[in-house]
Amino acid sequence: MLKRALVILCCVASAHAAPSNNAADDIERYLAERGISAQLDQVRQSVGDTASNLVFDAMGFLGVPYRRGGTNANTGFDCSGFVRSMFEQSVGKVLPRRASEQAAATEKIDKQDLKPGDLVFFNTMRQTFSHVGIYVGDNKFIHSPKPGQQVRVDDMRQAYWERRFTGARRVESKGESLNN
Repeated sequence: MLKRALVILCCVASAHAAPSNNAADDIERYLAERGISAQLDQVRQSVGDTASNLVFDAMGFLGVPYRRGGTNANTGFDCSGFVRSMFEQSVGKVLPRRASEQAAATEKIDKQDLKPGDLVFFNTMRQTFSHVGIYVGDNKFIHSPKPGQQVRVDDMRQAYWERRFTGARRVESKGESLNN
């Protein structure tokens, strides 16, 4: 699984970044510096295959640019477009388009019960559930943040995100949690 994630990341890096002779080394270094490599191993060992695949697949889109209304890697993602795309291609689950609709369509959970693959919501536009990301473990989440930036992993303990956190949700797939 980890090798699969690294291969995906290598492909994305070469497709969305300046050409590099050492793209695989660059991605490995990036993942190691941010502690993501170890987290990917923990995710694989601690959650169900579905959630694990979802998180691995999402990591493959690190560096894709933000685009308002964006729903694919070729043109870019906004936050809810990124989440919707990841769930559709990794799990086969079609979520609503907007972050607030995604919150309404999923099961509310407590923050301390978060598992990789769960959704995390933030108030970034003076509106509850105006931003969404996918929890990857260890208080980190992957998301498409805002114009001028790219899909990335952030820590929910950063003051900006901590102040704006508005809830956590779990997506059910065929009557079961992704984390089973």
